Amino acid sequence: KIIEKTENRYRLAKDIKKITIPSTIQDVIMARVDSLPEGAKEVLQTGSVIEREFSYELIKRVLELPEQDLLSHLSALKDSELLYERGIYPQSIYIFKHALTHDVAYNSILTKRKKHLHEEIGNAIEELYKKNIDDHYSILVEHFIESENYEKGAEYSRLAGKKALKSASFTEAIAHTKKRVFCLEKLRRTEDIQRRIIDARTALANCLIPLNRHHEAKEAVAPIADLALELNYQRRLPAIYTAIGIYSLWVDEDYPKAFKYLNDACKISEQIGDLLSLYFANFYLGWTHSWNCEFEKALQYFNKSVELSVLASDQIEMSFAKGAIIFGNYTFNGKIDLAYQTSKELLQIAEETGDIFIRGMAYSTYGLSCYFKGLFDEAEDYLLKGLALCEKNAQASLIPWVYLFLGDTYFELDKHMKVKEYYEGAIKALRSVNMLPSWKNMAIVSLARAEALYDSQWDSISELSNKLSKYYKDNNLKVFEGWMARYIGEILLNIDDQSVANAEDWIERAIKADEKNGTKWFLANDYVLYAELFMRKGDQSRAKENLNKAIRIFRECGADGWVKKYEKELATLS
Repeated sequence: KIIEKTENRYRLAKDIKKITIPSTIQDVIMARVDSLPEGAKEVLQTGSVIEREFSYELIKRVLELPEQDLLSHLSALKDSELLYERGIYPQSIYIFKHALTHDVAYNSILTKRKKHLHEEIGNAIEELYKKNIDDHYSILVEHFIESENYEKGAEYSRLAGKKALKSASFTEAIAHTKKRVFCLEKLRRTEDIQRRIIDARTALANCLIPLNRHHEAKEAVAPIADLALELNYQRRLPAIYTAIGIYSLWVDEDYPKAFKYLNDACKISEQIGDLLSLYFANFYLGWTHSWNCEFEKALQYFNKSVELSVLASDQIEMSFAKGAIIFGNYTFNGKIDLAYQTSKELLQIAEETGDIFIRGMAYSTYGLSCYFKGLFDEAEDYLLKGLALCEKNAQASLIPWVYLFLGDTYFELDKHMKVKEYYEGAIKALRSVNMLPSWKNMAIVSLARAEALYDSQWDSISELSNKLSKYYKDNNLKVFEGWMARYIGEILLNIDDQSVANAEDWIERAIKADEKNGTKWFLANDYVLYAELFMRKGDQSRAKENLNKAIRIFRECGADGWVKKYEKELATLS
């Protein structure tokens, strides 16, 4: 009534100076809400507490208004364009036309009444949807937390987390389990509640571990480790010890501590029948022994984790265990044929299930085995597919490895710019997850190798040599001893003629390490580089001798593509 029409003309009906114009969109909406009849306003506010959209059935149950009155109020809200209706009465769904309208209506309710409404709505949902209550776990969590009914909030968080895990929605399961911890820690600390907090925190760690969020997993169990011992709560000790053991392995690279905690987790979980903790403990003991180049012992632990995953009918766990065997054991141990065959089997399982986690693992490990086999084009294709899936489902530990081996693959394909891009991607990914420091150093040395071979200029050769030596000294993984030494030797061999003698020392160190550690495929590459060194020296006889050694070992490993590559090179020497 600020503007009026007279004789086909519009004019101001009031003094413009006396008119208050709302300063924000929220104020405009609030003015519209305040102008509603009281009954319609109550319906709008109650609906806003339910959700952005709500059913006629539910709001009727909560408000307990006569049907005609409720329909009249809903009609007024539709006419004012604050809500719109979907479906046919009485199965109608009412939706706030704009998110801001929903927010303004919700924020206009007094805190005490809001809390009461959340409780009423939660109770109404329980009554109304008894038969399919599992479809409403998530919303019940929110209503009972907002109503400060933390007992019910904890229980529905537990059920929602369990449901999310069944569909492998780890991120969703983590969010619900964090809410479960929050609710329980709001309750009075009786012994029962303390045990339930231990249950919730270990459940949270078990959700975080498959995504390799090991910092968070350790943080989840750190506050309850002493409490579990104090209460003699044996049932949860394996999960606690596993989370601490994995953190010790992947973040601190403290092998004695990792072995202690993981072995303890294995023993206790076997005694009490905790199959999930037993799976994780065996899986990560497999990694620990693999990186320590104890390949036979590692394989026993990996195979045990495969057996446990089959027993639990968990194909995701099985795919991760098989992927670990391919990557952590067969390839490093020079069993390239086995790696290639197993990765093909895993690929078939992935295609049959269609599961994004299994496909991410399967494509990545198949691409990896193709690289070790010497099938570089196929390796590129599958590693890229694997990387896309791993980034989509946040498989934090796989991502840096796929980047690293894509860098190696592009190195063999002579795609210089891509080599640097993917090595840098590996370094960035490892820094972002703040774990596997030796892997990060390996990626940095790999990048330096690429730069050395692509004619980069170095300000100080001695400074570079010292940096490389430090990376080698800081390495905590036996499996990298020969690999890193060879790359350092290759860098020094290619930066200037004065560094050849130093390069020879590093190559010989690589050969000695790979012979000692049983890393056969890497040993073959050491002899390839040794052959290159002798060619530089003009000693063709020793170059051919070392190239023949490399070809023989590649053939024993089943690395057919590498055999063909170096047989061609040998033919040019002959």
